[in-house]
Amino acid sequence: MSAQTSSAAPDQGGTARVDAWIWSVRLTKTRSAAASACRAGHVRVNGDRAKPAQTVKPGDEVRLFHEGRERIVIVQRVITKRVGAPVAAECLIDKSPPPPTRVEAAATGLRDRGAGRPTKRERRDLDQLRGR
Repeated sequence: MSAQTSSAAPDQGGTARVDAWIWSVRLTKTRSAAASACRAGHVRVNGDRAKPAQTVKPGDEVRLFHEGRERIVIVQRVITKRVGAPVAAECLIDKSPPPPTRVEAAATGLRDRGAGRPTKRERRDLDQLRGR
């Protein structure tokens, strides 16, 4: 086994930083995007807000709000290096709700052209529709 292959091999029962793990299993495109999501409060580990350096271990539930949807995954195996999609899929159990259809995603929050800025009441209604 070469040195490169052994460094990308999954850890059995170890721990890893949550930002590195999210990036490794391809939930975000870059590690810096994963760290930014942690700092912004969009990542929760077992129900608590996670900082980028928080560790995850097998059995932990990770919730990530990214690209307009929530991803809920259970850590199956811990990896620290980015691997191919088939290997990454073995490292987690995806419990995420299905993404909204294009019709549902496009129908929320559209305003007529020239209607001006929304009032405070309209802004609250739009935020409620978007689920914020």
